[in-house]
Amino acid sequence: MRATRFAAVAATVVVLAGACGTADDSDTPAGGKEAPTIALFLPESKTTRYEAFDRPLFEAKVKALCAECKLLYSNADQDAAKQQQQVEAALTQGADVLVLDAVDAGAVAPLVNQAQRAKVPVIAYDRLISGIAYDYYVSFNNVRVGEMQGQALLDALGKRGNTATGQIVMINGSPTDPSSADYKKGAHQVLDGKVKIGREFDTPDWSPDKAQQEMEQSITALGRDSIVGVLSANDGMAGGAIAAMKRAGYATLPPITGQDAELAAVQRILTGEQYMTIYLDIRTEAEQAAQLAVATVRGEKPSAPAKVGNGTADIPAYLLDPIPVTADKIKDTIVKDGFYKAADICTAPVKAACERQGIR
Repeated sequence: MRATRFAAVAATVVVLAGACGTADDSDTPAGGKEAPTIALFLPESKTTRYEAFDRPLFEAKVKALCAECKLLYSNADQDAAKQQQQVEAALTQGADVLVLDAVDAGAVAPLVNQAQRAKVPVIAYDRLISGIAYDYYVSFNNVRVGEMQGQALLDALGKRGNTATGQIVMINGSPTDPSSADYKKGAHQVLDGKVKIGREFDTPDWSPDKAQQEMEQSITALGRDSIVGVLSANDGMAGGAIAAMKRAGYATLPPITGQDAELAAVQRILTGEQYMTIYLDIRTEAEQAAQLAVATVRGEKPSAPAKVGNGTADIPAYLLDPIPVTADKIKDTIVKDGFYKAADICTAPVKAACERQGIR
């Protein structure tokens, strides 16, 4: 969600099938020394960013920096036990560094400890792993994300004259993702005392389906007309909440926030169904993690610009800045950076809305 902007992913790399593959003669360079092995673990695929952006961007950067490096890739499908098996398999196959976006970041300390016993560096990617010290953390300023979402919602309510009336619903992310707690903390710092929070949920697995159910429960409990806004921690859950509100017969949808700049959310923002999203420069995040991974397999120890406490240690960290995006900002951020092409966004149902914002 920053410093360098997105360009189209022009490179793909061949990865091993399944959780991990087995090495063959092609993994050994001509000099006889075994190729360095970098293992990337992502938590799930319901959120479109992981397979569409994080994985290919990370892999392309590794190959650009280290053509001889071997890549292992695994997606846990939101299953912590499956991710444990994937990490253990990678360690067995000789991974030299782990880049780990944990399904349950509060429960993977034993895996990190296992890697450390094997002298394998660990880079926490996107989610802060707690309970143990490790090498690096690469993510965004997550408290700031929540602050931006909360402020955007207050701004929207102010425009509609609803700040002092009605109630909002807060749909937070998964309780097993420590980033969710940061988003929630930031949002509460902005919203508390300024608007009434009628219902609040921590949503398992960041599930859009569960978010839809939570929104349906809120409408039943609070009454359709009393809900004036929705703080959704990401775009997928915003889509679920919007589906619930449409089903409930809202003539005009209340403002709703999001995060990740998913294509469907960008289109909803243009047509007015969703108020805003947080645009994360995933290219910079993925490439920073790739650079650190390559450096560590080469025995280097780059100095990080920040440190983040995880309850046990201060972790060397690279924290990137989020960008709030409303309809009038899409052209100069998401489109300008090449995150999506105008043609991807401006399908027939959205074409008129694109024209209004000068997106062609």
